[in-house]
Amino acid sequence: MSTPAHSGSEPFAKTPFFSGVTLGLGMMVLSVLVTPLVDVFSKLATETISAAEISFARFAFQVLFLLPVLAVRRTWLRLTWATTRLHILRGGVLCLSMLTFVTALRTMEVADAVAIFFVEPIILTILSGLVLKETIGRRRYIACGTGFVGALLVVQPSFQEVGAVALLPIAAAFCIAIFAILTRLLSSRQDPFVIQVETGCWAMLFCALVILVGQLMGSTTTALTWPDATGMLWLVCTGLTAAIGGLLGVYAYRAAPPSMLAPLQYLEIVTATLFGWLVFNALPDALKWLGIAIIIGSGLYIIWRERHHASQPVSQTEGPPQT
Repeated sequence: MSTPAHSGSEPFAKTPFFSGVTLGLGMMVLSVLVTPLVDVFSKLATETISAAEISFARFAFQVLFLLPVLAVRRTWLRLTWATTRLHILRGGVLCLSMLTFVTALRTMEVADAVAIFFVEPIILTILSGLVLKETIGRRRYIACGTGFVGALLVVQPSFQEVGAVALLPIAAAFCIAIFAILTRLLSSRQDPFVIQVETGCWAMLFCALVILVGQLMGSTTTALTWPDATGMLWLVCTGLTAAIGGLLGVYAYRAAPPSMLAPLQYLEIVTATLFGWLVFNALPDALKWLGIAIIIGSGLYIIWRERHHASQPVSQTEGPPQT
């Protein structure tokens, strides 16, 4: 599951086509190839490690991998209450999205969870109309409703297989939709790498608090276990692929318009399905494929309508949580 990666605001028209748009498209393709690996490594880690511990390790390693980037770019954290409170909120919803999604991965197949999660652009479109007062036309609301029908086609057989856990990716999608709205409020104020590191630190803190409360309450779902060599490898790979996917997304959105890159994010469902088949020998059934097709079609229509109205796609303000 990825978190959307927002760029800056460089003018695209001043950038040569090959180094700008083409590079951005290439970076986005690489991003959607790398991002599902975050979910694959997280699912592998759930065999011996709790979701809370995986979430904490993901953010910890991601921050560690990004700190050298800040040093090289000579950009540092500049703490102000105006931005910090937004980072606190972003860290909280990001932590919750990671916890719910990794918990789902413990019993669900990666492709199914990612497909359900991709109702996030639809949820975000609706929330943007309610919270940001963006104009959402009747056709886009119809597309949103159609997308939810597609999600139900994926959820229904999954619900029969794993129970209410199948609803957790929707909860994760709702959290990431809120996360993206907060990102829109921050994107013009701070460097994107600083945003990722500071939010990652807060998410890591929230995960630590969840683990602490769970330990005090004797909960087994937040149990701390020292991972063996294999488990540690999965944790490191989760953080590393999350950092790489995030950076690729940042550079993609710096190089090309969001309206052009947005449709490529749906390739993540395809790559998640491919990795799920290669690693776990699992493929969606016919009903789930139909639901996936409806979700993708609805999302692409929403993106087309946003581009048609010359507005920045609200569903692409950052990059599934990268889990």
